Amino acid sequence: MRTRRVLTRASLLALATSLASIPVQAADLARAPIYYKAPAIEPFNPWMIRLRVLGVLPDTSGSSVSVAGAPSLSSPSSGLSISDQAIPELDITYFFTPNVAAELILGVTSHHISGNGALTGLDIGKAWLLPPTLTLQYHFADLGALKPYIGAGINYTAFFNQSAANTSLGGLAVTDLRISNQFGAAVQFGFDYMLDRNWGLNFDVKKLWLRPEYSATVNNSIPVTGRANIDPWLVSGGVTYKF
Repeated sequence: MRTRRVLTRASLLALATSLASIPVQAADLARAPIYYKAPAIEPFNPWMIRLRVLGVLPDTSGSSVSVAGAPSLSSPSSGLSISDQAIPELDITYFFTPNVAAELILGVTSHHISGNGALTGLDIGKAWLLPPTLTLQYHFADLGALKPYIGAGINYTAFFNQSAANTSLGGLAVTDLRISNQFGAAVQFGFDYMLDRNWGLNFDVKKLWLRPEYSATVNNSIPVTGRANIDPWLVSGGVTYKF
């Protein structure tokens, strides 16, 4: 009987000791450091560049010309015709947010200029164009690898290395040519298709409204003035690199 009481007391003491140790263990667990590795978040880099082949496709309908002393050549259907051109082009894009960006395109083109309407066949000359275009864009970023965008902005076209053809047509020869630099509006749409985090393919279309004034001299004495409605489409495709 005495032995049974001793065992019972020993069991109760062991149970009380175990129960007393539970808060201590819980407190130790609360104080123990918890190691948790957060998923890596890639830093947002705002820069993107594209290298593209750009087609410059002028739409010269609606140009005008006025030839002093020659009303037949001053018809509304007469004006300048500017050749199409394809060039390499670089653009730089800066993202203010994942959706909003600004794009600047850089490139120069050389164009042959001739007459149309009553001046058809008249070789007028050639000129180089520097048409930097800045647009503000909205990118639709929730479509996976396909990232379409729209934009609008401003273009400034500088004409340089202008030269008259100095060739004759029906007794007429252009001996001087001046095309004024011009600001114009621009709109665009396009898309990037990303092959991986950095590399992708791009297709882009822009429409510029470009209508500079021009002047020329025919046969060293007859002044010619008018407005050239160039209004080119800029169609391009190439490679995208996102930093």
